[in-house]
Amino acid sequence: MKKFKLEICLDSVESAIESEKGGADRVELCDNLIEGGTTPSYGSIKVSREKISIGLQVIIRPRGGDFCYSDIEFEVMKQDIIQYRELGVDGVVIGILKTDGTIDIERTKELIELARPMNVTFHRAFDMTVDPFVALEDIIKIGADRILTSGQQKSAIDGSSLIAELIQKAGNRIIIMPGAGLRENNVTEFIRETNASEIHLAVHRKIDSRMTFRPDHIHMGGEMSEFESKITDAEAIKRIKSLEI
Repeated sequence: MKKFKLEICLDSVESAIESEKGGADRVELCDNLIEGGTTPSYGSIKVSREKISIGLQVIIRPRGGDFCYSDIEFEVMKQDIIQYRELGVDGVVIGILKTDGTIDIERTKELIELARPMNVTFHRAFDMTVDPFVALEDIIKIGADRILTSGQQKSAIDGSSLIAELIQKAGNRIIIMPGAGLRENNVTEFIRETNASEIHLAVHRKIDSRMTFRPDHIHMGGEMSEFESKITDAEAIKRIKSLEI
């Protein structure tokens, strides 16, 4: 039976607590998941660190959109890393590209060195690179610990062939962690096909608002009703962790 580590992507302290209950190995805490994740607040990171003992990764992404950052945005990223390192965060999730779709080696390396002794994941900016194999070698060279990727496709399922090849080429030099589109019903086959040792996914259940007064003529613009929300599903995590690979 193949062992695999499970990282849960989430956007709240409550979900981090549920992830630990479910048996996740670590969590990636984000804000604005609808934009692919941006840097969460100091308060949510601090309270998460106080409430969970499993690995806590924090995305360092000052905005949605592309991964080519201004000098000011880069300074923001550095200050966030310093603050969160002091909070006892286990790892940060970063990624910077140049305008031509290659890895910004100089600035990414600076962030990695600033982050230590935290571990570092290069996130799905990797999927926006012009050549994944050149990007792989660049990221290994600058010392990141893992790469989160969907195999340069909309989902890791669609990108499984590239992911398998990346895992083979990476060997023991860096961890290739697939993410995007992985679910309870496809993880087993996916791991068997790619030989992935770490998996990144999100599993939610809806919860109803405690509000009894519910005006129905106002909408705040989110993807869901103001009177329901999502939280990580601890039971789904338990089922995934118990899968026989």
